[in-house]
Amino acid sequence: MIEGRLEQVFADAGCKGSVAVLDIDGPGRVAFGDNELVVAASTFKIVVALELFCQAAEASVDLAERVRLSPAQATPGGQGFCIFEDEAEVSLRDIARMMLTISDNTATDVLIRRVSVSRIHDRLAGLGLDRIRLAGTIRQEFDAIGRDAGFAGWTEMGRAMRQAGSRADAERIWDRVLSAPSLRPGRITSATAGQMATLLRLIWRDEAGPGDACRAVRTILGQQRLTRKIATGFSDEVRVAAKSGTVPGCASNDAGVVQFPDGSRFAVAVFTRPAGPGPRTPQADSVIGTAAKMAVEHLRQHSRTAADSTVPPRTLG
Repeated sequence: MIEGRLEQVFADAGCKGSVAVLDIDGPGRVAFGDNELVVAASTFKIVVALELFCQAAEASVDLAERVRLSPAQATPGGQGFCIFEDEAEVSLRDIARMMLTISDNTATDVLIRRVSVSRIHDRLAGLGLDRIRLAGTIRQEFDAIGRDAGFAGWTEMGRAMRQAGSRADAERIWDRVLSAPSLRPGRITSATAGQMATLLRLIWRDEAGPGDACRAVRTILGQQRLTRKIATGFSDEVRVAAKSGTVPGCASNDAGVVQFPDGSRFAVAVFTRPAGPGPRTPQADSVIGTAAKMAVEHLRQHSRTAADSTVPPRTLG
């Protein structure tokens, strides 16, 4: 059974996993732990982009609107606007591009504040996706985690890690972060693999909102620069448009669409997390690609078998 094979793949990698794969143009699906609520990490940025482009299609947002970004207001993240030393002025459209292609946290918070969490949740509810939930901006989440770890906020926690006397001391601080109540599913921004895959299927079918909005999200996801997860399971001829997410020691996720040269396409979500407490086992990103390929190929084989069974036998005349 495919479920047993997936369970073993994750066990061999030293982690637990949730998988959902949906045939975009048919009823086929593979589900393994797909209803378990987990930390979404940056995969949730797909829903922020969808809301932005839906509001633009509904004429309540102008994508050409320019926003001035100050380094003093940046959200930590390691790449993108948070490493700028000078102010920058960028359109909402390109802020969305930065959010999805390089997972820019500052860009994400700008857009969350612009479109609002309540409107994001309202749209998801209308799609029947009530288990993808945002806890607030990324900065708000970070500060809550920092306070749970015993600091005034995330900035102070980061400073303590940088000034730690040894790597072991810094690791002990991060262990406090990983045990923070604010980092638990349901407290931090969370999702299920099943609902994330369903959202992607709706986007690819122009059913998640206005067609222009869905196309815009598809286009930017196809420009993704971080392709070390789902994409590693497939050859170069297979197109992958995806959004990954990582919280070191807590979650390593990816969600996207895989399209083959024959036109078949599949919405895929693979979410992984540590198998249990204790020393953290590094999660190889390749296990996400392995699990994605295994589930997709299972569906493709099932579809071919079903198609073969409907072909009438030939007769010799």
